[in-house]
Amino acid sequence: MTADEPGATRGPDLPHPEGQRIQKVLAGLGVASRRTCEQMIEAGRITVNGIPARLGQRILIELDKIQVDGVSVGVRPGQVYYLLNKPVGMIATAEDPQGRPTVVAEVPAEPRVYPVGRLDMDSEGLLLLTNDGDLTHRLTHPSFGVDKEYLVEVQGTPGRLALRTLREGVELDDGVTAPAKVSQPQPGVLRIVIHEGRNRQIRRMCEAVGHPVRRLVRTRIGPIVDRTLAPGTWRELTRAEVHALEVAISRRVR
Repeated sequence: MTADEPGATRGPDLPHPEGQRIQKVLAGLGVASRRTCEQMIEAGRITVNGIPARLGQRILIELDKIQVDGVSVGVRPGQVYYLLNKPVGMIATAEDPQGRPTVVAEVPAEPRVYPVGRLDMDSEGLLLLTNDGDLTHRLTHPSFGVDKEYLVEVQGTPGRLALRTLREGVELDDGVTAPAKVSQPQPGVLRIVIHEGRNRQIRRMCEAVGHPVRRLVRTRIGPIVDRTLAPGTWRELTRAEVHALEVAISRRVR
């Protein structure tokens, strides 16, 4: 009995005749150009179901587990990934007992998704929603957390001491914050990059150094940026963006 006969069991290293060549699939996912993907395969950096890939190997992305340097690529069936530009006044939860508008109500009802991390009602900007629990855990857990960038308008103009304190760590009631990247592109406007996800963290940091927040906008989540997404609108992440998130997470833990 062969692997393609009825009742046969297909081994993890057997190709799918009806599939696409692996280098074409990888290029389509945005991993690299087809030629570069071929070089990565030859170097042993690509695996399919835990086994080194072969040039020309045919795969089905719906069934095969593909990894590049140990990082999974592709989107598993049934999993969705949305990027929302949350406006002020919207609650970043699945439900709100007070009946206020929630981010989940802005995207398709099925399959059920949940917001990734926090973005308080008075803040705005990019927010991910997904039903991928594993990715959500790794994006929000302190040991995995990826960088998140904010543009922050504050009261007054922070001086050198305030900027240094924000960069080195601010003493809050739940402990000292991790070092942050902080710049002041114009007086009273800060660009802050953190990888923690404490409740209202940016607001508390700025208030602690004497410059309360007037407006806070999240502009980047790891490698995900979209300056064309209007407030209150959403779109699906591309497969290349999902892969880029996976890569960003893997780099954080190395």
